[in-house]
Amino acid sequence: MAMALKFHNRVGTLVTLSNNNCTAQRNHPTQEFNNGVVMSADPLQDNVPFEVRIDRKVNSWSGSIEIGVTTCDPSTLKFPISATGFREGTWVMSGSSILRDGHSVIEEYGADLDQLNEGEKVGVMRTTDGTLHFLVNGVDQGPAANGIAAKVYAIIDMYGKCAQVTVVDNTPGTNQENDGISNDVASQLANEFLTQLSNQIVNDLTRNVEALGLDNVNSQSNERLTFHERCGSLVKLSNNRRTAERRHPLDEFNNGVVMTNRPLKNDELFEIRLDVLVDKWSGSIEVGITTHNPSMLDFPATMTNMRSDLDVVGTIMMSGCGILTNGKGTRREYGVYNLDELTEGDRIGLIRKSNGHLHYYINGEDQGVASNETPTTIWGVVDLYGMAVKVSILDRSDPNYPNNITSPTQRARNLFRQYPDMYDEISSEEAEPVEKLMFHTRCGSHAAVINNQRTAHRPNALDDFNNGVVLTSRVLRPEELFEVHIDKMVEKWAGSIEIGVTLHSPNDIDFPSTMTNIRSGTWMMTGTGVMHNGTTIIDMYGQNLDRLKAGDRVGVKRRGDGSLHFYVNGIDQGQGATGVPPNVYGVIDLYGQASQTTIVDHSDPLSPDADSCSACDTEELRFHHIHGQNSTTANNGRTCLRPNATGEFNDAIVMSSRPLKDNELFEVIIEKMVDRWSGSLEAGVTLIKPEELEFPNTMTDIVYDTWMLSGAAIMQDGSTIRNGYPLDLDAVTVGCRIGIMRCSDGTLHYFLNGADQGAACTDVPHGVFAVIDLYGQCGQVSITSGSGVYPSPENNLLQSDQAIISPSSSDVSHRFSLCCGKNITIKNNSCTTVRSTGYNNAIVFSSDPLKRDEIFEVRIDQVCRVWSGSLHIGLTTLAISDTTSSSVIPSSALEMTSKLTWLITGSEVRKNGFVIKENYAPALERLEVGNLVGIRRVSDGTLHLYINGEDMGVAASNIPKNVFVVIDLYGPVEMITITSSCSWDASLLASLQSQSITSELAEAAEIEAEDEYQNTTGFHANHGKNIMISNGGLTAERTESYNQGLIVTSQPLRKNQMFQIRIEHLNTRWSFSQMVGVLGFSPEKYTFPVSSMSIKKSCIMIQGSAVYNSGCKIKENYGPNLDELQVGHVIGIMVDEEASLHLFFNGVDQGVAAKDVPGSCYGVVDLYGKCDKVTVVPNRDSRESPEAQNKDKEKAEKEDIDEVMKEKQCVSETILGSVVIRPCEYAKSCSKVRGLMGIPDGFFQEQQMTCYCESCHKLRVEDLYLRRGEPPREYAVPLGWCRYILKQRQKAPSFVASDKWHVAYCGTQLEVLRKILDTGDIHACSDQMGGGSILVPQSVPFTEKSRPDSSSLRQIIMSPTIRYIGCNEFSPKFKLLDPRTKRTFHVRVAFQVWLKPGSYKVGPQSLGLNEQIDPQFPNNELEWSTKECGSVLLHGLLVKIENL
Repeated sequence: MAMALKFHNRVGTLVTLSNNNCTAQRNHPTQEFNNGVVMSADPLQDNVPFEVRIDRKVNSWSGSIEIGVTTCDPSTLKFPISATGFREGTWVMSGSSILRDGHSVIEEYGADLDQLNEGEKVGVMRTTDGTLHFLVNGVDQGPAANGIAAKVYAIIDMYGKCAQVTVVDNTPGTNQENDGISNDVASQLANEFLTQLSNQIVNDLTRNVEALGLDNVNSQSNERLTFHERCGSLVKLSNNRRTAERRHPLDEFNNGVVMTNRPLKNDELFEIRLDVLVDKWSGSIEVGITTHNPSMLDFPATMTNMRSDLDVVGTIMMSGCGILTNGKGTRREYGVYNLDELTEGDRIGLIRKSNGHLHYYINGEDQGVASNETPTTIWGVVDLYGMAVKVSILDRSDPNYPNNITSPTQRARNLFRQYPDMYDEISSEEAEPVEKLMFHTRCGSHAAVINNQRTAHRPNALDDFNNGVVLTSRVLRPEELFEVHIDKMVEKWAGSIEIGVTLHSPNDIDFPSTMTNIRSGTWMMTGTGVMHNGTTIIDMYGQNLDRLKAGDRVGVKRRGDGSLHFYVNGIDQGQGATGVPPNVYGVIDLYGQASQTTIVDHSDPLSPDADSCSACDTEELRFHHIHGQNSTTANNGRTCLRPNATGEFNDAIVMSSRPLKDNELFEVIIEKMVDRWSGSLEAGVTLIKPEELEFPNTMTDIVYDTWMLSGAAIMQDGSTIRNGYPLDLDAVTVGCRIGIMRCSDGTLHYFLNGADQGAACTDVPHGVFAVIDLYGQCGQVSITSGSGVYPSPENNLLQSDQAIISPSSSDVSHRFSLCCGKNITIKNNSCTTVRSTGYNNAIVFSSDPLKRDEIFEVRIDQVCRVWSGSLHIGLTTLAISDTTSSSVIPSSALEMTSKLTWLITGSEVRKNGFVIKENYAPALERLEVGNLVGIRRVSDGTLHLYINGEDMGVAASNIPKNVFVVIDLYGPVEMITITSSCSWDASLLASLQSQSITSELAEAAEIEAEDEYQNTTGFHANHGKNIMISNGGLTAERTESYNQGLIVTSQPLRKNQMFQIRIEHLNTRWSFSQMVGVLGFSPEKYTFPVSSMSIKKSCIMIQGSAVYNSGCKIKENYGPNLDELQVGHVIGIMVDEEASLHLFFNGVDQGVAAKDVPGSCYGVVDLYGKCDKVTVVPNRDSRESPEAQNKDKEKAEKEDIDEVMKEKQCVSETILGSVVIRPCEYAKSCSKVRGLMGIPDGFFQEQQMTCYCESCHKLRVEDLYLRRGEPPREYAVPLGWCRYILKQRQKAPSFVASDKWHVAYCGTQLEVLRKILDTGDIHACSDQMGGGSILVPQSVPFTEKSRPDSSSLRQIIMSPTIRYIGCNEFSPKFKLLDPRTKRTFHVRVAFQVWLKPGSYKVGPQSLGLNEQIDPQFPNNELEWSTKECGSVLLHGLLVKIENL
C-alpha cells in the first residue's frame, strides 16, 4: 500500500503545519512574504505526482507559489528563505520559468503560477526515465528537465501572495480523512453538488419549455445566463458559475468585478440576489452594463474605473442612488432606492429594452429609464464592492423565484415596527379579520392583490392601462366608508383611478376591461362625473380624479337612505346618486395612470391614511417619529440629527409632531454643522401629514401643499416664488436659532435669533406641519424652549416680554483649517501658519466658507528673498475640513483645477489656472513684513482684493456662495497670521439682506417699467481723445489717426437690453475695424488707453472673429468677422439673464460670446482702423399697450392694405433711417407674411426675431437639439421656420418657465391665431373652436375610455420636434396674397411654448406613419398632451413659407 503524501516536519521559519502535516500555512502573510518553504516527508515515487491545492492568497505582495524538486534531505537541510535559494541539484518552477540551482534555464515553460487562484492545484512528478514534469490543475505542462536523480524531494515555497496550501493525495485507496478535507469542506461540496443538480433540472425544464415554443424570449442565443469564467482577481465562482463571491471580504473591498458569459438580449432581464453582506466597508454593490468583452478585458479594481473613447457609451453603472457613464456621474438621483442601503435577499435587475432604454429593477420594481443611449451589444456587470460579498443570478423560470414587489408604502409601514411602544399598543388591539374590508383575490386580468389583500396593483403598469378592476371581498355595511390610498402612479397614460359600487359579486362577475362597460347594477365616479350602468348621470360632479397624485385618497360611501357619496382626500363631494340598493360591493378600477392602491383601514393606526390626529392641540411640540431615512430623533423627540452627516447629505426630513396653531412659533437651534457639503438647513411648512408623506430626498422636491425657505429663496410646491428673502439659511452657523410661524392672517414668517424677518408668503392655510430638512452642512437641531404661541408679528413680537433674547454676538477670530500642505506648520490656535522648508507645498485654507461681504485678512510676518515668485491668494469651491486628507492638496495652488478656483498671483487674476485679467493690482511679489492682504466675496458675487485695507477693485465676478479662502505661501513669503475676525450680527445681516432685496425690488421695478420709457442709450461724455460725439450723444466719430477711439454707453446695460450701432463710414486707408463688447466698471473717471485690447480691468471685447477677456483671447471663430463689415451693417450686444454676452449681426443672434459677465456693465465700442463713425440705433418705443395697438390695428385693417404697408414702411424708415435690417431674404419674407396676417407689433418683443433657415442656422453654429427645464428634456430647434418672441403678460411665471419648464411646439390655424394671442392662453379658445379644431379635438358623447386611443378629450397636443407638429394634421397650410405684388404665399404657423414639467403625458405619434419622423426622438414619444390650464405658456410665434 502506498504511503500517504504529507509535508516533512522540518519547515521554513514562518511555516506552521496542521491537518496531520497535510496543510501548511505561512505565518503573518500580510507582513512577511518569504521563509515559507516546505518539503515532502518522503522522496517522490516515480510517476506519482506530488500535488498541493492553494487554500489562501493575499494581495499584499507580488509573486506567488513556487514548486520543484531537490536532492537535499530535509532532515539535515538548513532551509533557505525561498525555493530559488536551493542548490546541489534543485529544479524549481517559478511563475512560468524553470530554474536550476537558482539560475533560469527555461524562460517560458507553461502556465504562469503567479496567476493561479485559490482552489487551484499545482504539482510535480518524476517519471521512471528521470524526466521532470509539472502539473497545473491536473494538466501536464510537458517535460521540464531530464536526468533527474532517483531520490528527490518535492519543494513547495509559499512565497508572496500564497499563504496556505494543502496536499492533494490522489493515490488509490487513500482514506478520505487523509485528504485534509474537513467536514465543513465536505458539507460545502455536497451542498454545491445538490445546487448544481437542482439547477441542471431547472435548465432541462427550461429547455423543454423552449422546445415547445412556449418561451417568447428572443432566440438569438439560448445559452443560459451565467457569470463569465474570466473575472476579478478576488472573485470565486461556484454553483455552475451562477454564484460569485469575493474572497477575503474582511481584508479586501475591491477586485470583485464579474460579467455575464454572453451579451444580453433585448428585453432580457439580468437579475441577481444579494446573498451575503459584511458591515465593514462603505459603499456596496454596483450593477450595470458594458460593451467590453470579458474574454479580452483587463479587469479593473472597480468597474467605475473603466474608461472608453470620448463620445462613446462604454460602461453604464448604477452606484448608490446615481448613474455613472464611463466612470462619470450622469444622474445624481435615480429611482427610489440606494444600492448601498439594500440588505441580504434584495434583488437587483436590469433590462435593455428594444428602444435602447436601460431600466433597473429593485425587488421587481421598475426604477424608470436610467439611460436612453444604451449600445446594442452589452454584457451584464456586477461589482462586488465594499459591503457586497456574494450574489447569485436569478431565473424567472425557477419555481422558487420570488415574485414579491416591495412597495414604498409597505417599506414605510415597516418603519412603524421600529417603535416597540407603538407596536405593542397596536398589537393589543386585535380586530376581527372577518370584519376588515379587503380586496377580493379574483380581479381583472392585469391586476393583482397583494399585502394580505389590502393592496391592489397593476404589476405591468407601463405596458397596459386597463383590465385593472378590483372588488372588495365583502359587501359594504351601511354608512361604511370604502376608501383607498393611491400608492403609485405612472405618467404614460391618460385617465386615472375610478371608484364606485356594484351589485355584482367578485365570484360571479365577468371582469370587463373597464368597469364603466358594465351595463347593470353599477355606479362609478370617473374623472369629474358620475356614471350609472355606463351612462353619465352627472357631468360635472366633483374634483377631477384624473388629476389626483400619489398620496391622495378617494372613497365611496352608501348611506342609510340609499344615497351614494364620493370622497376625495376625506372631503365629501356631495350626493352622487340616489336609490342605490343595499348589499353592494366596493369597486376600484386601476385605469391609466393609477397603478397601485391600498385600502385605508381607519381602525388600524398602521394604515397609511388612518384618521389620526398625530397629537392633540395641547400636546407640546416635538419632532414626529416618522422622518427621512438618514435622520433620527433623540431627547424624547426634541432633537433631530443626521447620524452619518459626513457620508450623507440628504434624506433627512423631519416634521413637527402636530400641526402648528395660529401665531405659534416653532423654533430650533442649530447644534452641529459639517464642512463637507454645500447648502444647509431648509425650513418651512406643509399640509401633508407625516403618515401620508413618502419622504423625498429633499423637501423642495414636493410639488404640492408645501412652502419652504431654501437659502434665501421662498419656494412653493417646488418652484421659487421669491428670491432675496432677508434670512439666508445657507449663511447660518452653530448656535443660531431659526423659527417658523404661520400667523392668523395666513402669512408665513421666519425668525432669526428671535428677530422677525418679515412675511415670506401669504395665503398659507390653517393646519400646516412644520418641516425641517437637515440638508447639506446642517447635521443636528433641537427644539428650543422658546417655541409656543405668541402675539402676531404685527403686535411687536420683538418688543414683547415673550420675545426670546438672542445671545450677544461676539467676535470670533478666523482660523486656518488643519488640512494643509506638507511643508506647513499651524500655530497660535490655528491663526498662524509657517512654511517650514522649501518654496512650495505650502497651501492653507480657511476653516469655514466666507460669509457674505466678509473679509479674510492676513499679515505678512516673515519674508525670505532667497526665493522668487509671490504669494497666491484667492477663493475655491473645494470643500475643506480639518479631517480632509492632505493627499488632495497639490504642491502649488495654480494646480487646483478640479474645482472652481480663483487666484491672485503677482498682478494677475487666474481662474482654474488660466489668466483672466492682467495688471489687476500691485505685484504681490513686493509684499513686505507687516503688510496686510485680504480677500472678500461681495454680496453681488464679485471677488475683491485688499492690500493694507485698500480695495483693489473687482478681480472676478459670478463667484458662488460657500467658497473657502486659499492661500499659497509660495516663494518669499514664509509666515502669515490672521488679523480678521468673523462676527455674527443678526441686525447687520438683516440690514445687508434688506439692502439686497431692496435693490432687487428696484431692479424688478425697473424691468416692469421697460415698457414705460424709451430704451435708447447714448454715448458717455468720457471717451477716447480722438472721438467727437454729436447728434445728441447718439453718433460718435473718430477725427484722426486709427486708434484712441473708445466710446462707452452713458448708462449700464440692463439684462436683455439690446444696444445696437450702425456703421456710418469706413476709411479704407486702415486695416482691421471696430470692436464691441462690455466694460465691467464705471467709465466716469477712467483714462482710456489707445485700444480696447489694452484695458486690463474687467472688459470683454469681440475683435474680428475672436473674443477677448481683459486682452486675453478666450474664444475663436465666433460670429461674423467684424473686420469685414460694410457701411449700413448693424452690430448689437446684449447680456441675458444668465450673465452671458450675445452678439447680434443685423438683428441675428450669433450665440453666447462669453459667460460670467459682471452684473453692472457698460456697452463699449472701439472705433479702430477702418471704422471711424457709428450711430446708435434707437430701440422702438414700447409705451403703447398691446390692447391699444390692437384697436389701432383693427381700424387699420378696415383700410386698404396698401396704405397700411406704406405707413409701416414710413415708420420703419423714420426710426432706422436708410438701413433696412434683414438677416436674410427668407426672414424678410416671413416678416412680410406676419404683417399680412394683421397681427399687431405690440404682441412681440422688439428685435427678438430668429431665422432658422439653413444659412442663418449655420452662421450661428448652433446644435440641432437643445435641452431645457428641470429635469432637462431635449427638443429640436425649428429648422426652416422664423421665430418671433412674444411678450409675456406675467413676468414671474415666465421667469420660472424660461429656466425650469420644457420647450415644445404646438400647431395652430390662422382662424384662431389672433384669438390665442389676445387671451395669451391656448386653452381659453377651446370652447369657441368648432369641429375639426386642430388644437382641441371636438368632444364626442363617449367616455374617455370608450374612445379610440388616437383621440382625446379637450387635450392640447404638442411635440418636442417641429417636424411632427408642423405637418398638415396640426399646422395646416393656408394661402396669403400680397395685394401689392400679387404674390401668393403658402404659409404654416405654430407656437413654441413653455410646458410645465409633470403636467403632460408622453405618447406615440397618431398619424400612422411607419418611418421615423425625427431621428432624435422615437415615434412612441412624439406626442405630448395636457389638459391642465396654466401649464402652457406661449413663448414664440413660428412662421414658415413653403413656396419660396
